[in-house]
Amino acid sequence: MKTVNVSLVGVGGQGIILTADILAKTAAIAGMDVKKSEIHGMAQRGGSVTSQVRFGSSVASPIIQEGTADILVSFDKVEALRNSGILAKGGTALVNDLYLVPVTVSSGQQKTPEDLDGKVKKTFGKSLILVDAMKVATDEVGNARTMNMVLAGALSALCPFKEELWLQAMAEMLSGPKAKLLEVNKKAFALGRAAALA
Repeated sequence: MKTVNVSLVGVGGQGIILTADILAKTAAIAGMDVKKSEIHGMAQRGGSVTSQVRFGSSVASPIIQEGTADILVSFDKVEALRNSGILAKGGTALVNDLYLVPVTVSSGQQKTPEDLDGKVKKTFGKSLILVDAMKVATDEVGNARTMNMVLAGALSALCPFKEELWLQAMAEMLSGPKAKLLEVNKKAFALGRAAALA
């Protein structure tokens, strides 16, 4: 199987690393060779975070080069635009329909971006899948902290793994003291998967 490149981007505290870990674990359970890398900005303070996962029959490097990501998963619209260059031609951009005010805007260093929705649609065109993961997490799951699992569910619809492998990976990642979080996260995952397949 040819190597599939998935780049996950957002800001600290959104659950990007856990989402990437679950993807990597799912690929490993499926018998793939998997490599993963992470780049943290000031992650604790809402700085940019990138996690890259590559899986296939044989993966040499964990790093995804510019213009080679098959899937870009962005946890908010500003990060989607900032990282648009990594997406390969014909790739898919899975973008959370969310605008987080960057530190540079809240501190007055930059203006709020104008027509963010228009820019996202123009940048990604037909490759764009927009999911309002925060709305699903708050309104349908009843827990805003499951936003990342809504996006993980949406991502699962774009990857070549059966749903039960994802659920097995989630169960392994959310074990021990975190086991109590498994059911609510499974619900968020199922709703995200349904949203991407709709």
